[in-house]
Amino acid sequence: MTDTPGPSGDTDAPIDPALLPLADEDDEAGPTPDLELEPTDEAEGSEVDLDSGETRKGAAVVAAMVKVLPNAPGVYRMLDAKGDVLYVGKAKSLKKRVANYVRLGQLPTRIIRMVQATAAMEFVRTATETEALLLEANLIKQLRPRFNVLLRDDKSFPYILIAEDHAAPQLVKHRGARTRKGRYFGPFASAGAVGRTINALQKAFLIRTCSDSVYETRTRPCLLHQIKRCAAPCTGEIATADYAELVREADAFLSGRSQAVKDELATAMNRAAEDLDFESAAVYRDRLAALSHVQSHQGINPQGVEEADVFAVHQEGGQTCVQVFFFRTGQNWGNHAFFPKAGGSEGGEVLSSFVAQFYDDKPVPRLVLVSHELEDMELMARALSEKAGHRVEVAEPRRGEKKDLVDHAVQNAREALARRLADSSSQLKLMEGVGRVFGLADTPRRIEVYDNSHIMGTNPVGAMIVAGPGGFMKTHYRKFNIRGADITPGDDFGMMREVMTRRFSRLMKEHGSKETAPRDEDGFGPWPDLVLIDGGAGQLSAAKAILDEIGLVDVPLVGVAKGPDRDAGRERFFVPGRADFMLPTRDPVLYFVQRLRDEAHRFAIGSHRARRSKQITQGGLQEIPGVGPTRKRALLNHFGTLKAIQRAALSDLEAVPGVSAATAKAIYDYFHESG
Repeated sequence: MTDTPGPSGDTDAPIDPALLPLADEDDEAGPTPDLELEPTDEAEGSEVDLDSGETRKGAAVVAAMVKVLPNAPGVYRMLDAKGDVLYVGKAKSLKKRVANYVRLGQLPTRIIRMVQATAAMEFVRTATETEALLLEANLIKQLRPRFNVLLRDDKSFPYILIAEDHAAPQLVKHRGARTRKGRYFGPFASAGAVGRTINALQKAFLIRTCSDSVYETRTRPCLLHQIKRCAAPCTGEIATADYAELVREADAFLSGRSQAVKDELATAMNRAAEDLDFESAAVYRDRLAALSHVQSHQGINPQGVEEADVFAVHQEGGQTCVQVFFFRTGQNWGNHAFFPKAGGSEGGEVLSSFVAQFYDDKPVPRLVLVSHELEDMELMARALSEKAGHRVEVAEPRRGEKKDLVDHAVQNAREALARRLADSSSQLKLMEGVGRVFGLADTPRRIEVYDNSHIMGTNPVGAMIVAGPGGFMKTHYRKFNIRGADITPGDDFGMMREVMTRRFSRLMKEHGSKETAPRDEDGFGPWPDLVLIDGGAGQLSAAKAILDEIGLVDVPLVGVAKGPDRDAGRERFFVPGRADFMLPTRDPVLYFVQRLRDEAHRFAIGSHRARRSKQITQGGLQEIPGVGPTRKRALLNHFGTLKAIQRAALSDLEAVPGVSAATAKAIYDYFHESG
């Protein structure tokens, strides 16, 4: 995050901060399903000519800035000749920090390369160093400079919410801004962890998970009540006061008072057994078992740590893993692994940058434990305390239970990195096999797969998925809402033409030619080394004609046609200039291509359904053939809401007055299309 400090330079008069402009921040970020860290530039070991003209030019730019900088805290940005931000850093003294970059002999190779590329610098003066640290983390996430360790994913972690905006509180998963009234518990490491916990809490506390609209339209208990996962307050199966007691117990359990709740349930179970009320005793027994199940799946549960996040870093084979564990209310609420490609950065430097960016948009616990000493531990604690509004301790424990927690996180980081290294090795072999099978000059580093999805031409969507050295690169996925007015509904060739034209025209505009586009240290760049088209000779010819029209002749294309009767394993491959062919049914490359095609199909179907669902919500029922104003009114009177109609079974739709069996089938099919 910051570089080696050196002695101060000259002490000229401070410059006006208003004269220090901010860089443009108008670039639109792509989709971000999973957390990922941006790689730094080249490895530390490569040589740099300190006497080159480019290096002297970059150092001269920095030296000129030193003369007009104040001895005051702030944030600086280094820009290349195109105006792109290379690096963002913070400083207690801007003059002293920036002066370091002039002393090239004391800098690592990676930083020398950054100075060499620097054509301009911009600055923001701040009131305090803690403000500079927070601003630095914010700018790094916004500008994504390639020489910083960069946390690219703004996806928030999920929480459990006991909503209190209804007479019968609801238990739900929540992600995003906390605008809804209620009690929030988390964060959890993944949606899966939240789902498993909610599933067990349903068994233990019988709290409803249905939406308010479904709750209001129920006339009889749902299946969850029948399988003893909901107390069914919607139909009065439980008194309001008794349901409130269940909610209180769930709140107490999630707040860390789990043993007290278990003691209460055990006492109630014994009392029921003594009164020979064995049915009630069995209910309490099952609830106790559910609570034990929750705790058994939380792994290590520390006794002396009420609220903490644990960060551990492990580096091996030129790669880095940061493992994060979440502890709340004395319970382990999961962990998540991140894999920065941090070049020659040491563990403490990686963690310093990581922690600051991690809490830019997330709540901060009272204790943050780290496996390596951060560069500015006290400064980090002050900045996080200022952001959180309460005291935050940042510590590298040396002994005791807290040290055990950090060691446990380090072990998980080590194992996660070992698995990733093994997966990367397998992925590389598969990519080499793809290059060999399709006659490519080099092993592909970026494979793009295209597919379309629509139903009888409605809501057409094109999809592109990307695979690289690390597997599926979901941050690079793109969907294309087909909007060409001249495309006949159901015209797959027309849709492909629009998708390919939009994709490669924008690629040329943003990155120029394939030869000049930047690539990371794994060889992964914006241009595809191979394009797979879901289709046969016709689709391939159409795609090739599109690229020829744009002027691209060096993009390898392969068509993947489904086998007879759409049998997996009997796919036929079409490559320009070669006869079509098939691969042996047990060839690993065939399995790999099938996975790529299936992932593209899954993403296309999901994008289509999302667009179609939005249209349904906006358009209501009038899009369904045979449903006019009278039947629409009858359906809404019977079910209450559009969502309830969407979820209704075919038999329930047939029971609506004025709706025939044929119309009911049309309504059901409209909302339940097959994938």
